[in-house]
Amino acid sequence: MASLAIIGLLGYGLIKKGDGGVGIGSAAPNATLSKLGIDEPVSLDDYRGRWVLLNVWASWCGPCRTESPALQSFAQENRSKLAVIGVDTRDLSEDALNFVDEYGLTYAQWHDGDGSYAQDLGATGYPESFLVDPAGKLVAHYPGPFQDEAGIAGFAKPALGTAG
Repeated sequence: MASLAIIGLLGYGLIKKGDGGVGIGSAAPNATLSKLGIDEPVSLDDYRGRWVLLNVWASWCGPCRTESPALQSFAQENRSKLAVIGVDTRDLSEDALNFVDEYGLTYAQWHDGDGSYAQDLGATGYPESFLVDPAGKLVAHYPGPFQDEAGIAGFAKPALGTAG
């Protein structure tokens, strides 16, 4: 049954691939969400002037679990250069909070309960990551899980100011 649900979600993602979302160089969507587990509004405007790596995830997503340790380590090591923000989507807050606790995630976490923000970004699966520049424009999109910190660093290269 779980396999059918995953296949269904993947199929839905492929069908929706061309719908919505922002293109590279366009302004990233700036909806107001809430911090995960706290009824406090947050948005990308709060991070204007900083690089932001948005990582769309869900607690029931196996690949999200696999990439979490590398993303946490990357966020800690590079917090002076960019903000990493987890966007928990289409998930129960309690399950998401348990996930955050289980993986010791200390970077900011937002809650997108109905998945509308992920859809506005153009996410078609989980996890997916988006790099936003200090002016609020989308610079890069990575559909799928990062395998390690080096992969995340390669994706975030514009924010890290590394040559190569």
